[in-house]
Amino acid sequence: MEEPFDIAAQECRDLLSAGLVGRVALCTPVGPHIVPVNYAVVDDSIVLRTSPYSVLGSHARGAALAVEIDQFDYDRQRGWSVVARGRAEAVTGAEELDHIRKVWEPRAWAAGQRNLYLRVRWSELTGRRLGPGWHPADALPVRRAI
Repeated sequence: MEEPFDIAAQECRDLLSAGLVGRVALCTPVGPHIVPVNYAVVDDSIVLRTSPYSVLGSHARGAALAVEIDQFDYDRQRGWSVVARGRAEAVTGAEELDHIRKVWEPRAWAAGQRNLYLRVRWSELTGRRLGPGWHPADALPVRRAI
């Protein structure tokens, strides 16, 4: 198997913007957690909706997080992964919330109230391509309105 290849920053952003589902990695007092999330890209940030009492709601505010999205083709042994790293902050301002809703409001697939908006302004955005002879943009997921 060939070594992974770096994906350029703009292409990482395009892949991130085309997705809907990813994973958030964070540290908590009882150890690391990985949480599946629905997300939206607004400006140069990832926006999540969660419950204030969830793992993310309880431990993500002010914490450094990693958000990963990926796609794999097991038959062809190829794929890609994009990781955004940054510090999470609660979004509470009415103007900011209106802007998020106008650009693309994240909608959680999980049941229950998700009234806490968390924004992760990425300080690092990296990606890797696995497998030879193809380009991740050829496999961009189709984003559909929910």
